[in-house]
Amino acid sequence: MPIKKVKPTSPARRRMTFLSTAHLTKKKPEKGLSKGKKRISGRNSSGRVTIRHRGGGHKRLLRDIDFKRSDKAGVPAKVAALEYDPNRSASIALLHYVDGEKRYILAPEKLEVGDQVVCAERTKVKPGNRMQLKYIPSGYKIFNIELTLGKGGQIVRSAGTSATLMSIDGDFALIQLPSGEVRKVHSVCSATIGTVSNPEHNLIRIGKAGRMRWLGRRPQVLGKSMNAVDHPHGGGEGHSPIGIKKGPKTPWGKRALGVKTRKQNKHSNLFIVRRRINKKRKR
Repeated sequence: MPIKKVKPTSPARRRMTFLSTAHLTKKKPEKGLSKGKKRISGRNSSGRVTIRHRGGGHKRLLRDIDFKRSDKAGVPAKVAALEYDPNRSASIALLHYVDGEKRYILAPEKLEVGDQVVCAERTKVKPGNRMQLKYIPSGYKIFNIELTLGKGGQIVRSAGTSATLMSIDGDFALIQLPSGEVRKVHSVCSATIGTVSNPEHNLIRIGKAGRMRWLGRRPQVLGKSMNAVDHPHGGGEGHSPIGIKKGPKTPWGKRALGVKTRKQNKHSNLFIVRRRINKKRKR
């Protein structure tokens, strides 16, 4: 979908861009599939800040997205509307099943109102259809991939993302994820054909600080602008160098760069065939 530019009526709006909503066909969410959502303020049950830079933001309704669709196996559905969801980067589609039930799913690219989609063990290979990995031809783009049978889609759900089904190796399917990592997933798990909608989501320019406040993000301040009591980089006159030979530190005194954050010896490491591509090495 195209990106809209606005008239430069202020310095903030000069470079601000929005995603066009011309492709969306419905503005208000389905009443039976939405409910209130508590704002994430970054506080725990004691009221202490545990996640910094969170708070405020516009009130949102939580849409109930069906990531499984397994209980509707073999039941065809018609795409009734394409809608905006403030809780995710992708668009969502409202399905009307032939048995009268309504549900939301993640909308793939090129899905239009009036199209028919179905979830089954084996079905036609077209965008929006969902089936088991072992019946999907190699080389096809897939998303909303299930890692544990019956749990529903867990990975590749962001706007514009897709994974590639490389091959079927015995009981497992080899899938190349958007990061470049090649991972084994059990072939009886399900995935949806196509690419997630809103591929230009990453090209949006926020334009001003207030727009980030609408999204629930509070201001961030550099550590070297703080006092010495507040941050390891703080103190000194003005923007002084951080003065630490071992590299930058977090506000809690731990190293910030060049440190592995992923726990080792995870059970899921067994299913990684090739680690994700290092972007620096790729250059």
